[in-house]
Amino acid sequence: MSMKEKLLSIKTRHEELASLMSAGGLSGEEFTKLSMEYAELTPVVEVWGELENALHEKEDLAEMLDDPEMKDIAEEEIRALNARIPALEKQIRLVLIPKDEADTKNAILEIRAGTGGDEAGLFCADLLGMYRGYASKMGWKFDVVEASSNDVGGYKDIVAEITGKNVFSKMKFESGVHRVQRVPKTETQGRVHTSAATVAVLPEAEEVDVQIDVARDLRIDTYRSQGAGGQHVNTTDSAVRIVHLPTGVTVEMQEARSQHKNREKAMKVLRTRLYDLQRQQLADERAEDRKSQVGSGDRSERIRTYNFPQGRLTDHRINLTLYKLDDVVRGEALDEVIDALISEDQADALAKLDA
Repeated sequence: MSMKEKLLSIKTRHEELASLMSAGGLSGEEFTKLSMEYAELTPVVEVWGELENALHEKEDLAEMLDDPEMKDIAEEEIRALNARIPALEKQIRLVLIPKDEADTKNAILEIRAGTGGDEAGLFCADLLGMYRGYASKMGWKFDVVEASSNDVGGYKDIVAEITGKNVFSKMKFESGVHRVQRVPKTETQGRVHTSAATVAVLPEAEEVDVQIDVARDLRIDTYRSQGAGGQHVNTTDSAVRIVHLPTGVTVEMQEARSQHKNREKAMKVLRTRLYDLQRQQLADERAEDRKSQVGSGDRSERIRTYNFPQGRLTDHRINLTLYKLDDVVRGEALDEVIDALISEDQADALAKLDA
């Protein structure tokens, strides 16, 4: 199907949806479904309308070139249109890229220490600060849901919830293995050590996204919360462990003092992990070679290196190197990396669209 045929098909469907919604007689659920599809198609129709108007205007101006009194004005406006039309054509191709339904969702961020012992735990704390700083810059809300600390001020693992506008669309490329190279505070001979942490960014699921039969699918255990070293930090069974029996996915939560709050948080994380599992399975079914230029989001894939002695950050998926590591780790310059990843992903999607 050619680009024009795709656009004509979208415009026809857009008009059909408008007619169905204005006719009435729809249930609330049906109207919501149609209005969401209508809203998704509207940007495509609007940009195509702008492009068609620009092309018609250029044709009208071309006829004015033979008029000596209007020639200069016509030439100036044609030059402006010649700059605007390619931009509109690119914009149309961008809005035609299939949307990830999860892009508008909030995100659950999971950071886990990998190889490197205590230094890996300290790196987890650095990554937590980086994402917290980036969330603040973006105007998002950042809440730590669960954290397991080590004895040197770092973390074994962290779970955080990030809420705001289009969070997952920005954060989804952060999944993978992050590697740090630096001299640990405990190193007496000045040797550079390499450590790693694993980051997973999952689109936060709502109840409608995942169906769970609580009575049949879940095993829920309670136990006393434990602090560093394994000692009990309270005398009530406030900690919660939930196992999803069909998949084996397990979530533990002990951050809150209330068992009810821990159970609520654990269910939110469980739904999110099951939703991510469904998305991964669906993507694998659609294409076994789903890996793109910016990576598959595989948790085992090394995506980025933070080299502190050289002040250098390298994203291996797009061969991007920045010598402003401190700014990135504070979250202030992380958008430069994320925007480059998004641009690369769009370029790859456009190439597939044109194929």
